[in-house]
Amino acid sequence: MKQKLIAETLGTAFLLIGVIGSGIMGETLSDGNTAIALLANAIATGCILYGIITCLGPVSGAHFNPAVTLFFALRGEHTWSAFLPYVLAQFVGALLGVWAAHMMFDMSILQVSDTMHRTGLAQWSSEIIATFGLLFVIVGGVVHKPDTVPPLVGLYITGAYWFTSSTSFANPAVTFARGWSDTFAGIAPQHIGMFVVMQLIGVGVAYLVLPLVFSKVD
Repeated sequence: MKQKLIAETLGTAFLLIGVIGSGIMGETLSDGNTAIALLANAIATGCILYGIITCLGPVSGAHFNPAVTLFFALRGEHTWSAFLPYVLAQFVGALLGVWAAHMMFDMSILQVSDTMHRTGLAQWSSEIIATFGLLFVIVGGVVHKPDTVPPLVGLYITGAYWFTSSTSFANPAVTFARGWSDTFAGIAPQHIGMFVVMQLIGVGVAYLVLPLVFSKVD
């Protein structure tokens, strides 16, 4: 279990380093062009997801996301006794990743996002769909061709940055940690709660719907 928790912490940290660091770099170099900054942010996040899932999947299952851990616990494919340790490791890793990104770009380590307001029905519904879609590609990959899960997740999140108005957080630990970064990829803390609620609804929808699509998860 210790090895798995270290893997979840390390993987989630690198995920946030990718999200926050590429957001900072993209915004710095894009000369005010938000589309270019978002493209850089999306590509870097997809790339880091491919890397960490490939390397750490055999160790911990490469969840890096409480929503994923919850889904598999509900399905009986992840023990409930390991649920809270996994989630704690993911939250700790997420915060460490944010702080590491700030350090690399010579910014204040401790910040609060007070400029990136993400709220409203459009973004809330986006988080339900984004989380459902993430679980959809994970389960589909696991059922049909497990070795494709890393690229499937990386490509899905890269695309979902663009086809959801919320830019597809789809991860409670990532959402929480991004509240403590006043950068391009941040989210104002007062909006974190609703994003997480929507992500949990997405888990519920996936739990009900995916067994109807992929019979092997019954």
